Amino acid sequence: MAALVLPAGILVSLLLVAPMLLLFRISLNEYSPTEMMVEAMSAANYLRAVADPYYRSVLGTTLAVATGSTLLALVLGFPAAYWLARMQGRWKSLATILVLFPLLVGNVVRAAGWMALLGNGGAINAGLRGLGLIAAPLPLLYNTGAVVAGIVAVVLPYMVLTLSAVIESIPRQTEEAASNLGAHPMTVFRRVVLPLALPGVAAGSVLVFVLCMNTYASAVLLGGPQFKMMAPAVYDQFVRGNNWPFGAALAFILLGITLVLTVAGSAMLGRRYRRRQSEETT
Repeated sequence: MAALVLPAGILVSLLLVAPMLLLFRISLNEYSPTEMMVEAMSAANYLRAVADPYYRSVLGTTLAVATGSTLLALVLGFPAAYWLARMQGRWKSLATILVLFPLLVGNVVRAAGWMALLGNGGAINAGLRGLGLIAAPLPLLYNTGAVVAGIVAVVLPYMVLTLSAVIESIPRQTEEAASNLGAHPMTVFRRVVLPLALPGVAAGSVLVFVLCMNTYASAVLLGGPQFKMMAPAVYDQFVRGNNWPFGAALAFILLGITLVLTVAGSAMLGRRYRRRQSEETT
């Protein structure tokens, strides 16, 4: 078994671990306007990122947008995942393809579509003005709402597919038994479906949260130049500022916070699921 895993482990080490170690080494260097980067072993870049109110604000915005987008994707995705999991026959394959279809379109193209929809001359404002409901265009673009809408449109298929795989493994007889005993449909969902689907909720939320924390195209195109998140901030340091050490430090701060929050969230949901199972067995 170890011999089978070894090639994949070597490939992951070469393509992922080694570049990350190199990036971490760069984050310890110092920036020089003339030499761009001076070799050092200093934590000054991390201290600067933590102490600077601007980057703390950027990190706070990133966390708020990622958390809100994950929760919204979970709320919107659960009914669709349940419907997909309980679907029977040949229509299920067609529905799965329809869920997967948005993933064939690039994030930039989808963000451009949202710009055409939400802009001052976009479809929504044009329709409302044509109906005489508004006199001036609504500010639908270049704000937090537009960014969240764009992010949720990107990550929603991942949430639906992850949840549907877990919900499909829940025996339909458990729901029917609860209904036969007089449970309201919402009670069946709260006491039967949701507890058994917690592993899917955890997996889908972790996957979507990681994608939301690292979003770039939606933040830049739908948020505008004044809306800042961590991924565009890292890009600006590398490409526009040529400050590779500080950009690398920001990247590792984003990576560390994402890792800590996802592990903590998964552990919390896992404990809740195990506690629920122990209560049911006793």
